[in-house]
Amino acid sequence: MAQESSINTASRRTRILNNHLVQYPSKPTSCLQSNSCLSYTPPESTESFGFDIKEMRKIVDFHNLEDRDWLFGVIKQGRVFNGKERGGRLFVSPDYNQTMEQQREMTMKRIEYLLERGAFDGWLTKKGVEAELKKLSLLEVIQIFDHSLSVKIGVHFFLWGGAIQFMGTKRHHDKWLRDTETYAMKGCFSMTELGHGSNVRGIETVTTYDSKTGEFVINTPCESAQKYWIGGAANHATHTIVFSQLKINGVNEGVHAFIAQIRDVNGNILPNICIADCGHKTGLNGVDNGRIWFDNLRIPRENLLNLVADVSPDGQYLSAIKDPDQRFAAFLAPLTSGRVTIATSAIYSSKIGLAIAIRYALSRRAFSMTPNGPEVLLLDYPSHQRRLLPLLAKSYAMSFGGNYLKMLYVNRTPESAKTLHVVSSAFKAIFTWHNMRTLQECREACGGQGLKTENRVGHMKGEFDVQSTFEGDNNVLMQQVSKALLSEYVAAKKKNKPFKGLGLEHMNGPVPVIQPNLTSTTLRSSQFQMNAHCLRERDLLNRFAAEISLYQSNGESKERAFILSYQLAEDLGRAFSDRAILQTFLDTESNVSAGPLKNVLGLLRSMYALICLEEDAAFLRYGYLSTDNAAAVRKEVTKLCRELRPHALALVSSLGIPDAFLSPIAFNWIDANSWSSAQQ
Repeated sequence: MAQESSINTASRRTRILNNHLVQYPSKPTSCLQSNSCLSYTPPESTESFGFDIKEMRKIVDFHNLEDRDWLFGVIKQGRVFNGKERGGRLFVSPDYNQTMEQQREMTMKRIEYLLERGAFDGWLTKKGVEAELKKLSLLEVIQIFDHSLSVKIGVHFFLWGGAIQFMGTKRHHDKWLRDTETYAMKGCFSMTELGHGSNVRGIETVTTYDSKTGEFVINTPCESAQKYWIGGAANHATHTIVFSQLKINGVNEGVHAFIAQIRDVNGNILPNICIADCGHKTGLNGVDNGRIWFDNLRIPRENLLNLVADVSPDGQYLSAIKDPDQRFAAFLAPLTSGRVTIATSAIYSSKIGLAIAIRYALSRRAFSMTPNGPEVLLLDYPSHQRRLLPLLAKSYAMSFGGNYLKMLYVNRTPESAKTLHVVSSAFKAIFTWHNMRTLQECREACGGQGLKTENRVGHMKGEFDVQSTFEGDNNVLMQQVSKALLSEYVAAKKKNKPFKGLGLEHMNGPVPVIQPNLTSTTLRSSQFQMNAHCLRERDLLNRFAAEISLYQSNGESKERAFILSYQLAEDLGRAFSDRAILQTFLDTESNVSAGPLKNVLGLLRSMYALICLEEDAAFLRYGYLSTDNAAAVRKEVTKLCRELRPHALALVSSLGIPDAFLSPIAFNWIDANSWSSAQQ
């Protein structure tokens, strides 16, 4: 009996283990039983549009809407863009499950696909404002699809091509621009080194001139001089712009730019050049970043980009600009395009995140307010509104700032170069910081769904994080902004002339006065909002100048004094940026006729202005706002959230981003995660 019982027990355990370990096939429909469960309700069925979203899109996207829509269509139709159906909808997005090598090759295939369809026609060979705006609009569409793709294209056209276009002369234009536009050759941009990033003047690559052969000789004298993070160098680039110290007859003439070929037509690395891969990154793995060493690489004398300076055949250094500082500034002035495109792409990235998170919050419910009552939409929670709607208002404001920046860029003149440098530096820093903060908040607002790569938001954090440091570290850029403002301040005081330029004309008027008890009407007044921002900028500029002067009077050098005043410098940089963005918002708003659209813009502008007041401690630190007024500002922001809530869907629907470029959780997230969807 005991033996029989033992056999039965062993048999039963075997059956249980077998049931655990062996999965018997079943029909997909048998996994779920018909039951009363949550269902997806499209927000369009319950939310109304209180203004014309097509008209709002015209204001936000600003230019080349037809060109944008054409390229959106090209991407949606191309198989190389990895379109997949989820929840009955088509979505296009790179396959991030691919290896780094596969992602890089797909990036190149997508470039070839776009090239064949004429996407790059005229990017370097056509001139004028319309051609430049079209190029900028198409690049923005490309980055909405994939940041790696836009960066690789941007390096080729805006950095390599832009250097030839704006730092070279006719001999370079005739030889290189057409072949760049057709990708007959592939360019990269070798400025950054292992030992020097933001400090371009300190780079260690050295170029000398051999008058006997009429050649420049480029060398990497030490490991810290290796060119680093060079987009396109690891796999595909055939040519590069080399930034190097130029030494003529033993005299260092400073940083200059040279054209060098690094691969032959078959992709083989040329002699006297070593290239290594930078390896896997936290994002942008579709870009083949590489490292480059030069060992007595000889290039023709004509390969010096010579708009600012040249070397004669017999080795004489020639430049109309004798001052080394002015010459260096002239070299770098044409390179502002990088900061312009980064700033605008950061705003489109934040808009993608917000469109996804807000659409999800308009269909996802959690918890009930009453026993057995219906669960509440996420966006109906005041706390959720507070998380997302101020960021949405900021993104709108920065869109208008970005449009202003683009127009400043395409209409640039030698006289506007300083303004372009300062504004592009400020906006690049502020916009990219805003983007990273926005993506993090959107990721959290989507809960666990925000972690899925297919839902974009979480993954985009890694893709766009680099923007905070490339084309200039944001903190360094903000200090450059403050240094430029200080120069204007010193010049105006020294010459006893009024301020003119950089929006500092408000410094010529009386000091704005903030009322002791701010009402809702006052807080929403554009006059009060601008006065508050001007008061902060004005006071911080005065404080900054005074602190610099005090350090200098105590024996510190001007540069040392500036370094010691970094906190005021960064506060001032933000104050300048916020005020400049608010001004672009007011300018945009002034061009809209009275009606629902203008009313909503007024709400967004008030939200932007007041959230800047609430978030910057300077308003309390330096007494621009009393504690009571600061509390009133906070209360008003909460009221604005309630008033913007009914417009949330319309506002994200006005951003010009097609559904296919969002993600499954922005739409029917239940069908997208169904069992039948999992079987596809």
